[in-house]
Amino acid sequence: MPGDTDQNTVCMRVGSRKSQLALFQTRYVIAELKKIFTNHQFEIVEMSTLGDNVLDKALSKIGEKSLFTKELEVALDKGEVDFVVHSMKDLPTTLPPGMVIGAVLEREDPRDAVIIKSGSSSKCLDDLPNGSVIGTSSLRRAAQLKAAYPTLVFKDVRGNLNTRLRKLDDPAGPYSALILAVAGVSRMGWAERISQYLEGNLCMHAVGQGALAVECRDEDDDTLAMHANLHHRDTVLATIAERSFMKTLEGGCSVPVGVTSKVLDNGVSLHGGVWSIDGATSLKAKKIVNFVDDDDLDGGPTPAKKCKSKVNFAAVFAELLPHSELIAAERCGRYLATELIGRGAEKILREAKEANNKVE
Repeated sequence: MPGDTDQNTVCMRVGSRKSQLALFQTRYVIAELKKIFTNHQFEIVEMSTLGDNVLDKALSKIGEKSLFTKELEVALDKGEVDFVVHSMKDLPTTLPPGMVIGAVLEREDPRDAVIIKSGSSSKCLDDLPNGSVIGTSSLRRAAQLKAAYPTLVFKDVRGNLNTRLRKLDDPAGPYSALILAVAGVSRMGWAERISQYLEGNLCMHAVGQGALAVECRDEDDDTLAMHANLHHRDTVLATIAERSFMKTLEGGCSVPVGVTSKVLDNGVSLHGGVWSIDGATSLKAKKIVNFVDDDDLDGGPTPAKKCKSKVNFAAVFAELLPHSELIAAERCGRYLATELIGRGAEKILREAKEANNKVE
């Protein structure tokens, strides 16, 4: 693989959505790569996805899992781009054949935030009058907050962050507040607009929220080796646990599933939950899985992971990290989901999907 000692300039094409936030994130990844590979040049190839183009429907009703990734993945598969930068929460837990997450960068604050309408005297959700309209495109956020704030009205709001903030601040608009990801708001330089940070006991965040992921072709060894330098160990382990949880539940944007996670000194801790659409019914649990030596796994030695088996870790390929840690993270999510399934999570999620399909 060409590196810093190679005198030939290497040019790479990078797929990105067109939104201001997506381009900021893509440029950030490129800047991190340039610190290591100074002879590389990068060209951003901007694209629109189904989620960007269909703005008259709630995300949960469009009926596609890869709302913000499919078009980018098609270009990657065709070789039109060399890698793609995503918000990790947009990536399904199962990727198309031949695709893999080659880098997971250090996570921003994964929590959700309340943005109050400009000029309002309210400072948090508790201050808002009964009947106030809260904008969110997330069933997960709405379900959890409906349970905590039954007198507030939750209404779908679509568009990029710029568009949603304009809708919020429109004096004639219906919204008193928005619920947005802290990471996106902060990356756009708008952290001063955050009125309230929502802790996990009030609103668990989305799987992968706050992390950036780089998607590559699984046979492109040079690109995978290059991006391995960007992996942030704690973020990799936390998001593998979260994605394993979601994958085992077979959840997605059409069902309310939330998590909080933490990498401990000797293991991974994951707290997760599922909710009904109205927030009235929920199941929550917490699981901790400790790191162990490979020889202690399944009663015998575990073979080293090779490129072809990378999807065992919720599509994340991180061969430079200890195998035992990756396995512990994956198991943490799987064990937690299995526990919730045993307690009735499948019924809640099935009914949530049915209710979502009925609501106009």
